Amino acid sequence: MDKEMLHSLVNSTIKVDRGGPESRVGKLLAAEEDHITVLTAEDGVIYYYTHHIKSLTVNAKNEVQLDLQVPEDFVFIQAKDYKSVLKALQYKWVKINRGGPETLEGIMDEVHDDFITIVLNEEVIRISMFHMRNISYGVKIEKSKDDENANKDDEKAKKAEGNKK
Repeated sequence: MDKEMLHSLVNSTIKVDRGGPESRVGKLLAAEEDHITVLTAEDGVIYYYTHHIKSLTVNAKNEVQLDLQVPEDFVFIQAKDYKSVLKALQYKWVKINRGGPETLEGIMDEVHDDFITIVLNEEVIRISMFHMRNISYGVKIEKSKDDENANKDDEKAKKAEGNKK
């Protein structure tokens, strides 16, 4: 992906990929040489390795919705390259690859030039950096109780509407 094009989309609501387990809607927080940083409602901050991104959809006609307000003091890891992001995540609980059979969660242990190690229970797992599509860690924006109650009310209204038909 073109770095200048990505920089022009910072602070926009985007959809990464058209579908599938890696696809997410979020706010593009940063675009660097080999990765982008996206804030999503479901998973918090996700770092996508750009050579695995097939497409980006921009919120041109409000078809891509993100029900999330980003606080001014929101802090996330920023680094010049993907490997530096990984080093900053050392000893944190991470989730690698969002869906499908390659999803993995655990403690980031070591970061090498070509692979990382994740510790999960009794296992030490080595993952090739080339095959990592994305990574996230525990930073999320908590929805207020008012937002949660409004979502529950919306769901009840939709169910009631469906029962009337």
